Amino acid sequence: MAEFESPTTLVAAANKTREAGYVDVDAYSPIPIEELHHAIGFKNTKLPLMVLIGGLLGGTGGFSLEYWVSAIAYPLNVGGKPLVSWPMFIPVTFECTILGAALTAVFGMFMLNKLPQPYHPVFNNPRFAMASRNRFFLCIEATDQQFDLDKTRAFLDTLGAHEVTTVAE
Repeated sequence: MAEFESPTTLVAAANKTREAGYVDVDAYSPIPIEELHHAIGFKNTKLPLMVLIGGLLGGTGGFSLEYWVSAIAYPLNVGGKPLVSWPMFIPVTFECTILGAALTAVFGMFMLNKLPQPYHPVFNNPRFAMASRNRFFLCIEATDQQFDLDKTRAFLDTLGAHEVTTVAE
């Protein structure tokens, strides 16, 4: 894990790391850095598709419930109106769509981010506490195919890092 003092050096190091062929890389920053997402090479998330499907399922479920109650389970003819009148189903369908999409977004985000994660090996590094204040970290995971402890450490030293440390698992 390499520690940097500014976001620009972190982004430059992440670009060089990706160009060097490292794939299993993560970065930690106290502020959002838009370029970092592209520099690390993160792929697009599946969350928008999951939210769309959750919303469609929620809306379909809400409409189906109202249809079933109004036309099948408890049909009640009030004032000669039709049993299934779709305009009166719109508010509940809309609300169920929003509910399904919102719940899918929250639980999908937790699932895709592998949260909660109460322990990660980088927490063992005492300097990592600065990641929430004013330091920027780039970590190459040992699971990377190109990872070799000595070569990776030497590579991180060439990136202009303030400090390079080995994170024990």
